Amino acid sequence: MKQHFFISIITGIVLMSSCGSNKYSATEKVYKKKAKEFAIQYKEAPVKGQLEKIASTDKEWIASINFGIRKPNYVMIHHTAQDSLGQTVKTFHNAKAGVSSHYVIGRDGKIVQMVNDLYRGHHAGAGRWGNDTDLNSSSIGIELDNNGTTDPWTDKQIQALLNLLSSLKESYNIPQANFIGHMDYAPTRKNDPSRFPWKILADKGFGYWYDEYLENVPPGFEPRLALRIIGYDVKNLDAAIKAFKQHYIQKDTNSAQLTEYDLKVLYSIFKKYL
Repeated sequence: MKQHFFISIITGIVLMSSCGSNKYSATEKVYKKKAKEFAIQYKEAPVKGQLEKIASTDKEWIASINFGIRKPNYVMIHHTAQDSLGQTVKTFHNAKAGVSSHYVIGRDGKIVQMVNDLYRGHHAGAGRWGNDTDLNSSSIGIELDNNGTTDPWTDKQIQALLNLLSSLKESYNIPQANFIGHMDYAPTRKNDPSRFPWKILADKGFGYWYDEYLENVPPGFEPRLALRIIGYDVKNLDAAIKAFKQHYIQKDTNSAQLTEYDLKVLYSIFKKYL
């Protein structure tokens, strides 16, 4: 009896240990199942349901030997507006919420990858940057663990972000201009990441920052045109101006008025996109 009792205790400890070491086993299974389903679609040759939809009686599948996988061309940075990395992971495991990001970076600098870089994450939502209205399909989303109001940006978190951005930029040849914030893409809906140290990123080649010496704005300078050239959706000009100020000015961000200084900053950034 004693031997059986001790064996039962040891078995229970082993089971609890294995469960504790892989508390995400259920969500990992869902991820793998979805990945396999996508893989089936990718390996179809001929592809089902594409050529068939075209209204033509003269059509044929002839496979090319020259193709590759789609790759990300943008990086979009967010703040989580939640209380912890763990809470964000839980949100990204919520099928009803339906949101995700490729990476989450904790306050302590821990980097958690949650979606393959080559998959389409659900982080951008509705918006526009330049002519692109679906950045979910062309970007990598990075969520930074920060409540968006009072949390400081820690040195460890920013250094981890820089390390991640360096890897992504090199891996996918992402242009310097294509590192943006969620508020840049969706100015009518979002303000994240707020109070963010964009200059630190720009100094490392991730996005642009304005020149130390600001030139006077030339006569006839059009702020609407400049914002549009940079990438902002100017259908709602007030929202675009506020988003620009959240990114580059970081004060008086609730006002859609551009001061003389703001205009000089805008002109400096605008010239980098020409």
